[in-house]
Amino acid sequence: MQAVREVPDFAARYANLANARLGAAVVSVTDEFFGARDRLIRIEEPSFDPDLYDDHGKYMDGWESRRRRDGGNDHAIIRLGGATIVRAVNIDTAFFTGNFPHAASLQGAYHTGEGLPADSDYRPLVAMSRLGPDAAHWFEVADDQPVTHLRLDMYPDGGIARLRVHGIPVSAPGAASGTASEELSSILRGGRILGYNDSHYGNPEVILYPDKGLDMGDGWETRRRREPGFDWIIVALGQTGTLDSVLVDTAHYKGNFPASCSMNGRLLEGADLALLDNPDALKADSQFWPEILPSQPLSADAEHSFDASQLSGAGPVSVVRFNIVPDGGISRLKLFGKAVSAG
Repeated sequence: MQAVREVPDFAARYANLANARLGAAVVSVTDEFFGARDRLIRIEEPSFDPDLYDDHGKYMDGWESRRRRDGGNDHAIIRLGGATIVRAVNIDTAFFTGNFPHAASLQGAYHTGEGLPADSDYRPLVAMSRLGPDAAHWFEVADDQPVTHLRLDMYPDGGIARLRVHGIPVSAPGAASGTASEELSSILRGGRILGYNDSHYGNPEVILYPDKGLDMGDGWETRRRREPGFDWIIVALGQTGTLDSVLVDTAHYKGNFPASCSMNGRLLEGADLALLDNPDALKADSQFWPEILPSQPLSADAEHSFDASQLSGAGPVSVVRFNIVPDGGISRLKLFGKAVSAG
C-alpha cells in the first residue's frame, strides 16, 4: 500500500531538494530506534505493509523514535545538497496513526564550515504546528535567505514518514558569459518543470536529475495517445544561456519510447516574466516559440545527442518546450550551453 499525495500549487513550481538523490542527507538524529533516519528523505512516496516487522517491532516507512520517558523532544538534522531558498515544506505522517508526533517545527541555518551549525545559527522556517495522523501537512515559507541545513523537531516523539522541502537551489556555480558549456537545465542549477499536457506515469521532475534513470518509473511518460497530436513539457533553465547541445535519454523505455522529438524555446524578460506564474498563458505563448531543435527520430533505451549543427542557433533562451511525437516516455533531458547574464 502506497500513499498518494497531491502537491499544492505553491509547492509544485519548485523542486523537492530534501532528496537523497540530489545530495541531501540526514546527518544527525536524537533517536531512530523504530525507523531509520534515511527513510525521511526518500524520493518514493511512503508505503505500508501490515505484515512486515523487523527486530525493533513494526516496520514503518519513515523516521521513528522510541517513546520518550525523560521529557524533551526528538529532532533530526538534514544537510541539503546545496544552499537552498525554501519555499514550501511538507511534514508527512503517512501511515503513522497511533505513533505520530503531536507537533513539529522546522528551522534552517546557513553553514559552510566543518561539522554542524551551532544551535544559535538556526532561524525559524515553520513554527511549531499541530500534526495529525496519516496526513500531509503543507506549509508555505516566506524566507529569502538560503539555508544549507535544516533542523526538524517533533514533539515529543514518534514518527514522520517524509520531509519534503521545495525551493530554489542557489549553490550552483553561476557561469559567466563566454565560459565552457554547462548543463543549464539541471535541477541543481535551478532548472524546473513549468508545465506539461500529460504525465500519466512517472514523475516529470526527474528528467532534470543529474543521475541516470533507475528504471521505467524514473522518468516522464504520457498515456497512449488515441487522437492526433503530440505531448509536451515546458522547462525553465536554471540560467539563461545559448544552447550548444541536447541529450535525450530514453533509458528503460523500450516499447513505449516516442517516435521523434523536437524543441522550441525563447527568452523571457521584462513583462513576459509574468508568464512563469501563469501556466495557462505560458502554454498558449509556447505555441509561438521559435524552433530550436527540428524533429529528430528517437530509439529505444538509448542516449540521443544533438550538437550545435542540429540546433537553430536562436540565441539565448530561458524556457523551452520539449515535444514528443506522438506520446511515450523519456528518462532524462539535458540541455547544455553557455550561460549569459540576465541583463
